[in-house]
Amino acid sequence: MEEVIEMEKDPFPVEREEGRGRREDEEADEVDGLGCCGKFQTSVSRWMLPEELRDTYMERANCCPPPIFIITISIAELAVFIYYAVWKPQKQWVTLGDGIWHSPLTYRPDIRQQAWRFISYMFVHAGVQHIMGNLLMQLLLGIPLELVHKGFEVGMVYLSGVLAGSLASSIFDPLSALVGASGGVYALIGGYFMNAIVNYREMIPLLGIFRIVMILLIVGTDVAFALYRRFLSDDVGMKVSFVAHIAGGVAGMTIGYVFFSCYDKKLLKDPRFWLCIVGYIVFLVFAILFNIFLSPA
Repeated sequence: MEEVIEMEKDPFPVEREEGRGRREDEEADEVDGLGCCGKFQTSVSRWMLPEELRDTYMERANCCPPPIFIITISIAELAVFIYYAVWKPQKQWVTLGDGIWHSPLTYRPDIRQQAWRFISYMFVHAGVQHIMGNLLMQLLLGIPLELVHKGFEVGMVYLSGVLAGSLASSIFDPLSALVGASGGVYALIGGYFMNAIVNYREMIPLLGIFRIVMILLIVGTDVAFALYRRFLSDDVGMKVSFVAHIAGGVAGMTIGYVFFSCYDKKLLKDPRFWLCIVGYIVFLVFAILFNIFLSPA
């Protein structure tokens, strides 16, 4: 005899919807009573945090310190680009020129023993489109992230993406050079994307869908351009690796996700933190040994 099993239903669906509606009305009233700074902080909390953490954030919210890391790194990257574009003129600003390849900052496989290049390549960009895209993304995403999580967390995620990008490129695309801050930008995107997915139900639904779709569109377009520049472009000079985009995104989806999901929690007590740190260190050691003993470059 067949048994019919009914799925458990929410006994109070109307009450829950009414409660959610009242909560949204209360938040709207609170926002109307705030000044410009308060409204901005409220928008940041809705954009970055699930509902249960927003009150805690608003109690602590301030702009002291301001988002120093992401602003400073953006100014430095812009200054280096202007230096090579104006004082070291290129044939054209849209694509790479020979001057960039002689920069002491660019990562090049033939002189990778100069270890600082695994980090410093983030300051050198291929052209106007390259740097404007990176600056736009890291400022739009990095400033709200730094307001919520502060500069240390954002800086660690950003730099872990930069380093992961160059090391992964040296392994999987060992004969290509590397310029640009895409590894760091993609680390921020990866960490934020994972939080948007995991906390989707706690976020405003339409806003959550919009964020996920926009991230996918931007990442898809940028990666497609990087693949074109690597495999199809006729530009003279060394080819620029696209691996940093992928490696930076992976770093963000692991280390970045742990950092950005532990708001108001003890990070050192989270086993995910240590799992990601150990995994990153293992990758780091392997990449170093690969470059010393196995690299075809």
